Amino acid sequence: MANFIELTAADGFTFAAYEARPVGQPKGVVVVLQEIFGVNAHIRAVVEAYAAMGFLALAPATFHRVQSGIELGYTPADITSGVALKAAVEALPAPGVQQDIQAAINYVASVGKVGVVGYCWGGLLAWRAACQLSGLSAAVPYYGGGMTVAAEIARQPKCPVLAHFAQTDQSIPLEGVAALRQAHPQVEVQMYPALHGFNCDHRAAYDAASATLARERTLAFLAQHLA
Repeated sequence: MANFIELTAADGFTFAAYEARPVGQPKGVVVVLQEIFGVNAHIRAVVEAYAAMGFLALAPATFHRVQSGIELGYTPADITSGVALKAAVEALPAPGVQQDIQAAINYVASVGKVGVVGYCWGGLLAWRAACQLSGLSAAVPYYGGGMTVAAEIARQPKCPVLAHFAQTDQSIPLEGVAALRQAHPQVEVQMYPALHGFNCDHRAAYDAASATLARERTLAFLAQHLA
């Protein structure tokens, strides 16, 4: 069963989240953090896929503080819109959208151990969540846009992290990935012969082999840390 629910952050702000529940007892919880395209068809499919694999999964709408109901595609115009929305969220006073992610974690904490999986901008948010928020047992950023700059590398994760990166990602320089590896040897970094966005089968950059391998590694990582 999957549907949108409403959550409330510590400051009283209410926002939407897409939730899918598994058949039977969940084997853990996965909070899915969106790309710059909103909780769109792809992100909802990701949530539903995790539920089908036995997890309670939900995706908070991390654009909701600046605009509700965002569902973009992958055209150049959609990318421009998404970049502008991301910039607006990033410009919010602290703690900004992090308090919404914390609210999502709190909402499911009684179910079992919680992991966070994020894609692109959501990968950056997953990294920040691993470093700043409470109640997480694992974090898996996919090609986290921005997480390899010095200010983000300076953060210290409080839970195990598995980070997926693409070898030919035009927006995440390989030297940044190397700097992250050097600063955080405890972080498991995996590289793939693919482009940015390789996990998304709605994008031209989709790479089935890399996506499959990354999913297998992610599921093994979650099984290890959410059990």
